[in-house]
Amino acid sequence: MTALRGQVGGEISVEMDAAPGIDLTKILAEMREQYESLAEKNRRDAEQWFFSKTEELNREVAINTEQLQSGKTEITELRRTIQSLEIDLQSQLSTKAALEGTLADTEARYGTQLAQLQMLISSVEEQLGELRCDMERQNHEYRVLLDVKCRLEQEIATYRRLLEGEDAQCVRG
Repeated sequence: MTALRGQVGGEISVEMDAAPGIDLTKILAEMREQYESLAEKNRRDAEQWFFSKTEELNREVAINTEQLQSGKTEITELRRTIQSLEIDLQSQLSTKAALEGTLADTEARYGTQLAQLQMLISSVEEQLGELRCDMERQNHEYRVLLDVKCRLEQEIATYRRLLEGEDAQCVRG
């Protein structure tokens, strides 16, 4: 370098007209302050969002817990109702079976009584038929006898007339 300086032979002086130096420390401190402020703001926003979401979720959990409890209570009541209805159903089915048995017994008893009555009616109808035949026969015999009586009475009347006529001739003669 010295050799080169010798060849050039002069001195060079450089002056610069420059603005005062930028204080990077100050700029970095400002940037750090802005970053920390922004980070703090973001942290607060995130914290606020977290708390609001947590509060929303807690409300939903409370509502859902109430609905769940209400649903459980309703299910319990419905199970009790179902059990009660099943008991009633079994009772009704037992009653129905008993009534059907009673109905079958009653039908059988009345069926037997009806058959007996039918036989009795048939017997009475048969007797009535026989009585009608007897009555018709007796009626016919009565008419025959009545006719015979009428003829006999006519004959008697004729004989009486004849006898009275002879008695009258005897008395005259």
